[in-house]
Amino acid sequence: MKTPAPSRAALRALLAASASVTVFALTTPAFAADAETDVSEVLVTAQKKSENINDVPLAVTAVSGEKLDAIRSSGGDIRVFSARVPSLTLESSFGRTFPRPYIRGLGNTDFDLNASQPVSFVYDEVVLETPVLKGFPLFDIDQVEVLKGPQGTLFGRNTPAGVLKFDSAKPTQDFTGYAQASYATYSTINAEGAVSGPIVPGVLAGRLSALYQHRDDWVDNTFTGKKNASEGYDQFAIRGQLLWTPTEDLSALLNLHYQHLDGTPRVFRANIIQKGTNNFVPGFERDKIAQDAQGRATQKIESAGANLKLTYDFGEGLPTLTSITAYERVDAYSRGDIDGGFGAVFAPPSGPGVIPFPSESADGIPFHRQFTQEVRLAGDNGPFGYTVGAFYFNESIKIDSFDYATLAGGALDGYAYQNQKSESWALFANVDYDVNEQLNVGGGIRYSDDKKDFLAQRTLSPFGAPATAILRASPDTSEVSFNVNATYAVSDNLNAYARIARGYRAPSIQGRLVFGDTLSVADKETVMSYEAGIKGKLPEARARFDAAVFYYDAKDLQITAVGGGANFNRLLNADKAVGYGFEFNAEAEPVDRLLLTAGLSYNHTEIKDPNLFTQPCGGGCTVLDPAGPIAGTVRIDGNSLPNAPKWIANVTAGYSWPVGEGEVFVFTDWAYRSKVNFFLYQSAEFSDDKLLEGGLRLGYRAPGERWEVAAFGRNITNDKSLEGGIDFNNLTGFVNDPRIIGVEVKTKF
Repeated sequence: MKTPAPSRAALRALLAASASVTVFALTTPAFAADAETDVSEVLVTAQKKSENINDVPLAVTAVSGEKLDAIRSSGGDIRVFSARVPSLTLESSFGRTFPRPYIRGLGNTDFDLNASQPVSFVYDEVVLETPVLKGFPLFDIDQVEVLKGPQGTLFGRNTPAGVLKFDSAKPTQDFTGYAQASYATYSTINAEGAVSGPIVPGVLAGRLSALYQHRDDWVDNTFTGKKNASEGYDQFAIRGQLLWTPTEDLSALLNLHYQHLDGTPRVFRANIIQKGTNNFVPGFERDKIAQDAQGRATQKIESAGANLKLTYDFGEGLPTLTSITAYERVDAYSRGDIDGGFGAVFAPPSGPGVIPFPSESADGIPFHRQFTQEVRLAGDNGPFGYTVGAFYFNESIKIDSFDYATLAGGALDGYAYQNQKSESWALFANVDYDVNEQLNVGGGIRYSDDKKDFLAQRTLSPFGAPATAILRASPDTSEVSFNVNATYAVSDNLNAYARIARGYRAPSIQGRLVFGDTLSVADKETVMSYEAGIKGKLPEARARFDAAVFYYDAKDLQITAVGGGANFNRLLNADKAVGYGFEFNAEAEPVDRLLLTAGLSYNHTEIKDPNLFTQPCGGGCTVLDPAGPIAGTVRIDGNSLPNAPKWIANVTAGYSWPVGEGEVFVFTDWAYRSKVNFFLYQSAEFSDDKLLEGGLRLGYRAPGERWEVAAFGRNITNDKSLEGGIDFNNLTGFVNDPRIIGVEVKTKF
């Protein structure tokens, strides 16, 4: 079942597809002319070793760094992937950092800075646990992989929904590099580049990469009269790598990275939702707000880290030893106008709409550190392949929460702190075996032990309540995760696979005490997932396809009741939640230089707990759920999971025309997601019926790809959609970005 690795040059020319694999159309359609009829091979490391994606029996999306150009051309962050991969959405109420991902409907709406998420981010083989770390910008990326379903066997920490895996481009022994820059609407600047080459030929190589992103403030504040008051940012990131290869058997890769973000937080807009519907109120304009605290809104993020990867090959027939040691840290502070308007009903003037009370708050991370260590052995002995290893995780984080009296000039009137220490260790093993030329079977197992020590206290209350005692929680748990799988070659051009996997997420703790008096603790959750699919190609038709069906059953699912009556989260465990659906992808090159791709997914999610109830909105929404057993609550049994659309569809098309020795190219991509509910309960207002965004790119590429110039547009139809809501005060929401149009130049050397 193991196939030879294709050459790197071939990989650049190919679009890979396998079971439940989404592959974006090339942003440089020139490659389409070279694809011809064999477009099925790409290497991935979804099982922590380099494999042909067609041999990996799990749902994985592979996207090369060059293919990201189109969707990132307006300076987009990680959220550009949303709905551009079947069964994947991302959103954020925090801004360009703190992404909240959802795979097959499983995610977490928690907005606190120690939130636990069931989708793990792994950047250069290092897990990033704290949500703000996950906002590290994407630049000089070699490949992105989206692994769907439980990945607890090899990736371990909190992966019952899946993994987003990012691999940066590595140092080379040839002197190479690139530089690209774009300028777009709102003075949006996206500039990045890299240089790579030998320092000591054959022994030491280096790579230096950098990114700068900027956007002017473009939203006017009609209350203060200030033009261009918010939504701007400046972001800078740099990565340096050194690769030491003193012998053919030994290598050491050192990675140092840093980023700084200075901008405004997510802009919340008071009462933009028309009561009784999820439509915008008449006259809503995306480039206008009316806020009294916006002048103090700010967001500053700084993160840095280092990791060292050591690899030693013991020789033919013997395993390869890999050690990855990593340290990460982040500092953050974000302050915003949460009520989204000005004044209050008891302190006129106020608006837009009804503002029951002002809300201006901030959260910060004054201290954070994360240390991880992984050691593993991997090898192949004939038909038998294996990976065994151990993993250690240690994190400390301190969180400050502030409340400010907007009507008193923004004076501090509330403060609480949280301290959390997390420690985890795990042992894991994964094997696969070629039974014969057609059948490969495999499986893995992982034992994880997780412990958290948490304390929190409110020392100043905005409501005049006394200080709380120091509240503590120390959950300690262990669990076994596993997977079994099989891949069968039906023919030379068609494979079928099946996979059963068990995922696990450690207990979570929340203590947002500025607005509450108690901690909430969610017990561990487990997910059983069942998946089967086919992947194939039609050489004569110059096409390929993949299709998969899945079902999962989550026990004690960790869910977050966000807002409702106050500006905090409450953790709950749903007795059970189920999800099922299908994913389909296809690609074709019907004629030379024309490359088409399409992706489609259906996800049905449902909470199954007749005894589960929560508090609905505190802002006057129209609740659709039946009343709960306690006054002011509603039952959520049977509801879909938050931010879980049933349908996701995406299409791309690229074509190029030879012009002399160069070429003119055009590329378009479209992404659609159907209705989503923002919270656990259902209401007429806090949902969005659909989002449809399209991109277009038109340019010229010089001979040998030495340089290119292109014009581009993102959200070219200027789709206006709600991306989320704030429900504890009024009918507040936040929206997607407007249309962005720009030009880009790029050179390679």
